[in-house]
Amino acid sequence: MPLHFHKAADRQMNEADRRTMGVDAPDIVRPFLSLWGRTETPPLISLPELAKHTGTGHVLLKDEGQRLNQGSFKALGGAYAVMAIFKSMLEEHLGSEVGIAQLTSPTAREFARSMTFCCATDGNHGKSVAAGARLLGCRAVIFVHGGVTAARAAAIGADEVIRVEGNYDHSVAEAERISAERKWILVSDTSWPGYETIPSLVAQGYTVLADEALQQFALQGLQPPTHAFLQAGVGGFASSVSGHLSEALGRDNITTIIVEPDRAACLFETARAGELRSFTPTQPTIMAMLECYKPSLVAWRILQRTADAFMTVSEEDAKNAMRSLAFRGQRRQGIVAGESGAAGLAGLQVLSRDANARAILKLDEHSRVLLVNTETATDPASYEEIVGASPQSISGVLARKGTPTAQVQ
Repeated sequence: MPLHFHKAADRQMNEADRRTMGVDAPDIVRPFLSLWGRTETPPLISLPELAKHTGTGHVLLKDEGQRLNQGSFKALGGAYAVMAIFKSMLEEHLGSEVGIAQLTSPTAREFARSMTFCCATDGNHGKSVAAGARLLGCRAVIFVHGGVTAARAAAIGADEVIRVEGNYDHSVAEAERISAERKWILVSDTSWPGYETIPSLVAQGYTVLADEALQQFALQGLQPPTHAFLQAGVGGFASSVSGHLSEALGRDNITTIIVEPDRAACLFETARAGELRSFTPTQPTIMAMLECYKPSLVAWRILQRTADAFMTVSEEDAKNAMRSLAFRGQRRQGIVAGESGAAGLAGLQVLSRDANARAILKLDEHSRVLLVNTETATDPASYEEIVGASPQSISGVLARKGTPTAQVQ
C-alpha cells in the first residue's frame, strides 16, 4: 500500500482560500441551488458493519449519488460556477445588481442565448456544467477524452460533445485552446497559473456537502468526524472538503487522508516531492472520474496545508469497496457506488489493515470516519460486470421490502 504521511510547515490556508472554502462558503452557494427547484439533502448513512470490519467506532457515508438527480457530487460545483459567472456577467451587462431569482427572467434568457460555456470532463463535471447552462438557457459544449465510455458521454446532456484523442489532460488542453479561439467561457475544475478564480468557484460549490455532513453527524447524535477519506482526481473535491472541515472543526481536530488510483496518482507524487508533479500513465484505471495526471494548482495549495496523508488504491481495492457497499449483509439496503465513488472506502479498508499506519493516524475504535460516495453507477454495464448485479437490483429490491436504511435525510 503506497502511503505518504504529510506534515506541512504551514498548516493554515491563505486568506483567499479560507474565504472560498471556509465556514461561510455554503451560505454563499445555497441560494443558487433554488434554481434547480425542489432539492433534497442526500443522506448520511451509518455503516456499522464496515466500522466493525475496519476496527473503527463509526463509519458514515455521504451518498452523493443522490444529488439533484445528477448522480454525483459534481452537480454542486460546475453548475454553481456557471450560475455565479452568469450572474456577474449579467450584472455587468445591465449595469445593476441582479437577484438570483432573476437569472431565469426573460431579460436574462435573452442575454443567455449569446453565451457558450465549455469544459473538459471525465463525465460528471461536464454533466454539471451542461445542466447549469441549460437551467439558464446558455449553450454548453463539453470535451471528453478517448477513455470516456459512450454511456458516460451520452449522459452528459450537452448541446455538443467533442471527443479528443488521448487522456484527460489532452482534453483539458483542447478545451482551453478552443474556448480562447471562440470566446467561450471555460469552466474547468482544475487550475493552473493565471487560471484560478473559476476552479475555486467550482470547488466552493462542494463545501455544501461538507457542511451538510457535519449537520447530519449531529442529527445522528454523534460528535464531528475525526477522520475523512477523500478520493481525488485533480483534487478539487478533496481540497474543498478538506479545507472546509479544517476551517469548521479546527486543523488539529480532523485527520484527512487523500485516496487516488495507483494508475493516476498525481497528488501522491506531488506530496512526496513537495511540489507540483505530473504522473506518467501506463494504463487506464476503472476509477475513470479520478483518472487525472496533473493536479490542480489551487487544490494542491489547500491540500498541502490540510491533508495528513496521501495513499493509492488498486483496481481490485475499488471493486471490493463497491461490493462491500452493494452487499452490506444482515438485510441492510445496498448502496450503489461507482468505481470512483467507492474509492474513499477502498482507502479506509486498505489502510485499516496496516497497524503502523493506524497508529500514526490514530485510527482506532474511537474514530468517527467520514466517507463520500461521490457517484452512483455512471456506467451501469461496467457496474454490473464488477458487482455481479445491476444498479437497480442493488438499490431497489431491499428498499421495496421496507428494509430500514439508517439514514438521515
